[in-house]
Amino acid sequence: MRRRSLLASLAATPLLPGLARAQGAPEWPTRPVTVIVPFVAGGPSDIVARAIANRMGQLVGQPVVAENRPGANGEVAARQVVRAAPDGHTLFVGSIGVFAINTALRPNLGYDPIRELAPVTLAVTTPNVLVVNAEKVPVRTLPELVAWLKANVGRTSYSTSGVGSSDHLTMELFKQRTGTDPVHVPYQGGAAAATDLIAGNVQLSFQNLGTVAAHIQGGRLRAICVTSETRNRILPDVPTAAEAGLADFVVTSWQAVMAPAAMPEALLAKVHAATVEALKHPENVQRLNAIGFDVIGNSPAEYRSFQQAEIERWRQVVRTANIRAE
Repeated sequence: MRRRSLLASLAATPLLPGLARAQGAPEWPTRPVTVIVPFVAGGPSDIVARAIANRMGQLVGQPVVAENRPGANGEVAARQVVRAAPDGHTLFVGSIGVFAINTALRPNLGYDPIRELAPVTLAVTTPNVLVVNAEKVPVRTLPELVAWLKANVGRTSYSTSGVGSSDHLTMELFKQRTGTDPVHVPYQGGAAAATDLIAGNVQLSFQNLGTVAAHIQGGRLRAICVTSETRNRILPDVPTAAEAGLADFVVTSWQAVMAPAAMPEALLAKVHAATVEALKHPENVQRLNAIGFDVIGNSPAEYRSFQQAEIERWRQVVRTANIRAE
């Protein structure tokens, strides 16, 4: 009850000009802040973490450094963060996989993203795009694709960036909703999944917008629909799943900021304010928008509610599809 009360109070915490000191907040930061990233440099979580870190350092007067700790689908980094002191000097920028899908997919996960991590904010979201090989798949609409898949049972396959990834579970949800059954072919990352799709070794895929936008615009892939509520500014001619005929199929890949649990209320409010102010700096918004991200920066309570709903949603997909971690 106390935790819910805390999150509700933080939902109303405003951004203060110059990060004015919250009532009763401890001094922060008193030394450099480390932002842990659970993946290699260059990926979405890394991009978001560095955007926040660069601006936050200017705001708080201490160095803020992004540190990559890849391994075990985010578990290596998560274990480091949950063991850190809840003093605001260790933050964690991770993905839908680290903060939601892992919980659904891995029953023996070595960290609890609800109990052992404090919510700071949902940083960015981006839709997935259903794409097909433009030469191998003779369809342009979603109904045509579903009919084609059903007419070619046993002869179709789809690529993903790995077992349990956002694009993998999006396709499994699609299969459940449409009664189709292309074979899963996992790769080590979205770039490899897109490359083999372009080569024609697989026929379709759900990929993050940023991974395939240039290939769509260059004619190498054909977009069937996007999984957002509204059309995306980068692909304005591509319909949403609902417009294409698949109602209630809104799926986003996302990155969020979390911290070790048990952070004092006033300190969490201060960290949240600094994080969101850095994230929403106009230069960051412009840069992140340009590569397909929608900047969110909501309250801890709003993010926690979203996170819990995502865990439950993907747990149901995992159970229905009987997906097991490799």
